[in-house]
Amino acid sequence: MCKIMFIFLFFNSLSMFFMGITFIMDNKVWFFEWEVISLNSMNIVMTLLIDWMSLIFMSFVLMISSLVVFYSKEYMESDYKINRFIMLVLMFIMSMMLLIISPNLISILLGWDGLGLVSYCLVIYFQNIKSYNAGMLTALSNRIGDVSLLLAIAWMMNYGSWNYIFYLEVMKNNLEMIIVGSLVMLAAMTKSAQIPFSSWLPAAMAAPTPVSALVHSSTLVTAGVYLLIRFNVILANSWMGDLLLLLSGLTMFMAGLGANYEFDLKKIIALSTLSQLGLMMSILSLGYYKLAFFHLLTHALFKALLFMCAGVIIHNMNNFQDIRYMGGLSIMMPLTSSCFNISNLALCGMPFLAGFYSKDLILELVSLSNLNIFSFFLFFFSTGLTVCYSFRLVYYTMTGDSSFFSINMLNDKGWIMLNSMMGLMFLSIIGGSLLVWLLFSTPLVVIIPLYFKLLPLFVCIVGGMLGYLITNVSLFFYNKTLNNYNMSYFYSSMWFMPYISTYGIMLYPMYMGGKVLKVFDQGWSEYFGGYQLYNYLVKISQLNQMMQNNNLKIFLLSFVIWIMILYLYLVWF
Repeated sequence: MCKIMFIFLFFNSLSMFFMGITFIMDNKVWFFEWEVISLNSMNIVMTLLIDWMSLIFMSFVLMISSLVVFYSKEYMESDYKINRFIMLVLMFIMSMMLLIISPNLISILLGWDGLGLVSYCLVIYFQNIKSYNAGMLTALSNRIGDVSLLLAIAWMMNYGSWNYIFYLEVMKNNLEMIIVGSLVMLAAMTKSAQIPFSSWLPAAMAAPTPVSALVHSSTLVTAGVYLLIRFNVILANSWMGDLLLLLSGLTMFMAGLGANYEFDLKKIIALSTLSQLGLMMSILSLGYYKLAFFHLLTHALFKALLFMCAGVIIHNMNNFQDIRYMGGLSIMMPLTSSCFNISNLALCGMPFLAGFYSKDLILELVSLSNLNIFSFFLFFFSTGLTVCYSFRLVYYTMTGDSSFFSINMLNDKGWIMLNSMMGLMFLSIIGGSLLVWLLFSTPLVVIIPLYFKLLPLFVCIVGGMLGYLITNVSLFFYNKTLNNYNMSYFYSSMWFMPYISTYGIMLYPMYMGGKVLKVFDQGWSEYFGGYQLYNYLVKISQLNQMMQNNNLKIFLLSFVIWIMILYLYLVWF
């Protein structure tokens, strides 16, 4: 089944890519309308939007998912129910497809909720308590966005249909812009895990690694960014854009800082996804929606590869994820290490790899924009932090001393996994330059002073050096982070966000619920309700039993009294 699905998805991806190129060249947009039900004067019509953006995004989703399905054949080989896993992944991809080609809020909600439900099934795939908790956190966090999308649908009852794409210009200067725009922004922020909804993203790492590669590159978390790209008209030049810029900038900074204090391999990569999502959202809030889409595509390529490499390392290390147990992997697993380093460098923005083209362009346009110093600092400092945690990761896994666990490691034997990684490695190298030629009709040259031009490069070099040198703590074998334990704990727990947004929200209602249970259900209402009635009936029956069994005189006396009462009643009435 893995091979069949790989071939099917791969060829669909290629056909959509070439179709997307023709749509860009001819500047075409197609609307397909399918009349589902026609009853008297009522029509239910499903509309699909096919343009260059939806086609190219779908081709990328299908390309990555085809390689992920192929990769899963070996990664999930010990799973007896691998067909069930593949079917879940396919349902996930179909939900994303529906979301991408929908110009209608109702069909978007179908895809949106499909992503939410199937992601829950995939997060709890390894059935243990940690997975169940993570799945519930993921599902409930995303319900907030689903509710806000439902409210946006309710508000759009004011219009003739739910095809939002026709009403964006109408909404632009209206009260609708504030209401629908803020609701859609809230939905996008929950799905793309911006502050204050960030705590579910690292928790979702409980899913199998192939799922993480798919979720964090091109599907679940990018759905929010994609929705906002479609709604970009009503975000530009409004207070919502400013709010989004602040929150996404803080998300980018918080995730970059947190990744420098994390030791779980998959969580570091998850936090790097969060950082890149913040970058996409913030550049989108400045009005450069095409650039946000461009970074979305390039990021999908190297992030999927990064997760695949992490999966191979975890697979070969007998399911260990702590980077402190690794070291010297470049000797044991040269091919995997090469792929890992290429994807890491693409993430950092190494010149002429995929990430460089989008990241460098974003930072140059930030330098050109009319921004305040705080946002400017967040953009550049977060870029430095990205390189910092990437080089820290390289030190711990590749170049550091071999640890006890990595001595017993396997080598690069998984050819199926390696083949799928090679395909993505090729795309991570040439993808950026290819997309620059395709998406932008004229070569984008930003004319700014030399020191602004060199600032991204300088920030990356300094970040990389700091990440590598600070991590190399073998000097006196003294861990620097333990010296400032409280600060380290604050940064690594995402600024206490799980405690505020999840545990904090759950703690007090549960505490109050316990009090209510004790006072009412097990307290006064129980005492005066069922328990009191039960006691009363027990005492009455005991009295009756005593009278019938033990004392004939009392029984006869009560019988005489009963006859007298009956006689008096008859005489009286």
